[in-house]
Amino acid sequence: MMTLQPVLLSGGSGTRLWPLSREAYPKQFLPLAGEETMLQATWQRVAAIADVAPIVVAGEEHRFLVAEQLRQIGAPVPAILLEPLGRNTAPAIAAAALQAMAGGEDPLMLVLPSDHVVRDPAAFREAVRVASPAAEAGALVTFGIVPTAPETGFGYIQAASGEGVRKVLRFVEKPDAATAQGYLASGDFFWNSGMFLLRASRFLEELQRFRPAIAAAVRAAHATAARDGDFIRLDKTAFADCPSDSIDYAVMEHTDAAMVLPVDFGWNDVGSWSSLWDVSAQDACGNACRGEVIAVDSRNSYAWTQRMVALVGVDDIVVVETADAVLVARKDRVQQVKEVVAQLKDAHRSQVVFHREVYRPWGSYDSVDVGDGFQVKRIKVKPGARLSLQSHRRRAEHWVVVRGTARVTRDNDVFELYANQSAYIPIGARHRLENPGTHVLELIEVQSGDYLGEDDIVRYEDQYGRT
Repeated sequence: MMTLQPVLLSGGSGTRLWPLSREAYPKQFLPLAGEETMLQATWQRVAAIADVAPIVVAGEEHRFLVAEQLRQIGAPVPAILLEPLGRNTAPAIAAAALQAMAGGEDPLMLVLPSDHVVRDPAAFREAVRVASPAAEAGALVTFGIVPTAPETGFGYIQAASGEGVRKVLRFVEKPDAATAQGYLASGDFFWNSGMFLLRASRFLEELQRFRPAIAAAVRAAHATAARDGDFIRLDKTAFADCPSDSIDYAVMEHTDAAMVLPVDFGWNDVGSWSSLWDVSAQDACGNACRGEVIAVDSRNSYAWTQRMVALVGVDDIVVVETADAVLVARKDRVQQVKEVVAQLKDAHRSQVVFHREVYRPWGSYDSVDVGDGFQVKRIKVKPGARLSLQSHRRRAEHWVVVRGTARVTRDNDVFELYANQSAYIPIGARHRLENPGTHVLELIEVQSGDYLGEDDIVRYEDQYGRT
């Protein structure tokens, strides 16, 4: 048996599940279908059959989220390939293939989006076992989901007749309702899951055959990648020259090595709030709720809330409440959430990118109040973590420790603060905040000045590679 190398694709812009999913915190980092985040659940699904630590392909801005979430569940230390900009799945998988072969092996790559739900992990692992011989022999195997409805939101794969792994006849785009109904009735069309099992070298061969420009650009970007611990930063200049394309368009629709294994293991790509309702536990009235929700004479609705929310006399709606935004939509119209996100982008609203609580490699901060000339933040610093040595040109800060121990650097002074103690950081002072303790440090920061933007930071030292 060849080495099985999991490849977890962790891209995404966080638009379809807004306001819970944002650009800085997209859905793979959220616990949407259980206690674990979707990234964590993806690794747990494959861990029992994986021979080596995963390769994760992610954006630069998500690198610490990936590392921390996998660390939390005790995953082996992954190789985290960082894309300087999004170029779709073909370049991402090519970079993973080069990394998988860097040690001289040619493993089977199990390529998995990290934001899908699989209800039957055992059946998923059995499908991988069944597909492995064909992939070892050189086939590029994809997993086709046995359709349960004439779904118009998925691409389809037409397979040759037979049992088990079979030849792909064609890939087809998202159909209209009548065409989808015909696909469902035919029995030889399957939903395109976006999951693949293929030898690293075979994928690179076929990519070179059909899209040599992508292959060349990714090879250049990987050859000159910068190493930073577990992070492998693909060269930005070389990667920027890479055409953007999906694995389907770049390779699978052209190669004669494409094969498909029809599967039924409870797959859902959670591409909308209505999809999340489908995979969530529901009460006797068909309501699925996360948080404190009271439903009176309401049916088939979905609610995700941080505060207490009451549904009265409503059917087939979605209510999502976060600290800084509320979505209310008909369940059959949730695809239009992307139009909301587009308007927010046009207005340059921060709710597109960030939650009110913003996560950083050292912890997080929550902007609890803001007004003319001031801003109040609640800051959490993880044990052993420290912020960069920095200064501000246009604001001063006052720190009040609520819980834990803070080590403060202020110009030439270094001192520690404990609960109910405080420190003042004047404009222009070089300063740093650290947590030398074993528990989370929590403090209140009051900023004052004529400009309070996050770009008013001059960094002198930073252990996280930021400038």
